[in-house]
Amino acid sequence: MWDTEEFGREHEGRPGVLLADGTEPGPVYFDAGSGPTVHRSVDWWVYDGTLGAPLAAELRGACSCGWCGSTRYPLDWETVDRRRPYLADTSGPEGDWDSHIAEVRARTVPVPADLTALLDQVETRLTALVADEPLAALRAVAALERLTERVATDAAFSLDTVDGPQWDTVAQALGISEQAARSRLTRYALRC
Repeated sequence: MWDTEEFGREHEGRPGVLLADGTEPGPVYFDAGSGPTVHRSVDWWVYDGTLGAPLAAELRGACSCGWCGSTRYPLDWETVDRRRPYLADTSGPEGDWDSHIAEVRARTVPVPADLTALLDQVETRLTALVADEPLAALRAVAALERLTERVATDAAFSLDTVDGPQWDTVAQALGISEQAARSRLTRYALRC
């Protein structure tokens, strides 16, 4: 429901639900009849007490990384339009998730300001080039891809120590899970 381009699937946010007893329910499953697949959902509005689903009493911010907000927001089903529940106000949980993302970002390794400015300039120039000369933009992007592949491979190998990288440190510096950090560095290293 909420995401950042920087962290992608590692930090997708959503309103999490709590039942009246304070527990967090598992996914709601919908059996559509015959067939091998059963649809499942953790969208907050499916916890409306109908069709065997539990009834959510409160919302809180939640993230795909496992983080859950501590602030609970009472859920008044009388104010929720059942035809368009996704339009209900979930700004409280979203604000908590935004704060979580700010904390994740604050723990990451900073990109030097001059490089950030340069990357912004490259994006601006390439965007303008797309409108004027799309083939030139594609050629420039190909050059950037070659450059980033070389630099990513060099950076991945530069992290290698006698015992290997400290995965918890790498993960925090990149703002992603240890598994995602291992996957990313392995992908970079295999490009050589």
